Amino acid sequence: MRVAFAGTPEFAQAALHGLHAAGFTVPLVLTQPERPAGRGMKLQASAVKGFALEQGMPVVQPRSLRLDGKYPDDAQAARLALLDARPDVMVVAAYGLILPQWVLDLPPGGCLNIHASLLPRWRGAAPIHRAIEAGDARSGITIMQMDAGLDTGDMLLVEAEHIAPDDTTGSLHDRLAALGARLIVEALELGACGGLARTPQPAEGVTYANKIDKAEGTIAWAQPADVIERRIRAFDPFPGASTSLAGEPIKLWRAALAEGNGPPGSVLATSDQDFTVACGRGSLRVTELQRAGAKRISARQFLQSHPPVIGTVLGT
Repeated sequence: MRVAFAGTPEFAQAALHGLHAAGFTVPLVLTQPERPAGRGMKLQASAVKGFALEQGMPVVQPRSLRLDGKYPDDAQAARLALLDARPDVMVVAAYGLILPQWVLDLPPGGCLNIHASLLPRWRGAAPIHRAIEAGDARSGITIMQMDAGLDTGDMLLVEAEHIAPDDTTGSLHDRLAALGARLIVEALELGACGGLARTPQPAEGVTYANKIDKAEGTIAWAQPADVIERRIRAFDPFPGASTSLAGEPIKLWRAALAEGNGPPGSVLATSDQDFTVACGRGSLRVTELQRAGAKRISARQFLQSHPPVIGTVLGT
């Protein structure tokens, strides 16, 4: 079976690695163009491109796939490359570009998407972040037959994954990436022998996982402690939960629910290991944080040189 692939970040790289390890022929890989990244904002190739080139897979990087859009030459070049690749099916995982109808129709087996949620909950761009932020007890992977809608296609395979109380987006992402890689191989193998059934998504339970805006990372201390704690985990590793202490910007990476009440954002207690901050309801015990331009450190390390005074208000 000839499997074209479209994906960009590490989540997609895991799937491409799984397809390669399972022995599928990958005649073409589509991935996003290089983007500035890191402190130096140098152009960096995607995780998918790096793996594909290591394995000798042809790669194309169109800025758009719309033949009538802003970059028609890019789209036409991608179309010709796909026609030349003659894929039986295309697998899509966190690609980052909308697939127009001509792409959906090109492979005889259509396009299969690896989506990191239990559809129809958390359709859209940031399903892992939003599941943790909402306090969901479980997430999972849905292998979906793509159509023109936003994650609205028929479900082919679904498997749930428990969300642990201390899961971050980073930790859950890694487990779901591995699960997605396994399920897409299973789906293709079942499809090859006619054993893959399509199930329409239920009309009930639809939610949308909007793309994460960096501004969402600013902590609003007037919110309840449990809401803030989930957001800290949901925004790890990006964009981070931000506040300030004594006028210095910091990011909080780990906090636990604690006893105590007071003005939102005020430091209620300190110890050698952590410090406690009041929220709109309840409080949080901060155990890991990061100063601007520095590495993540434990609260214990931070407190050795920056002990906050009880009553200090964060975020001001």
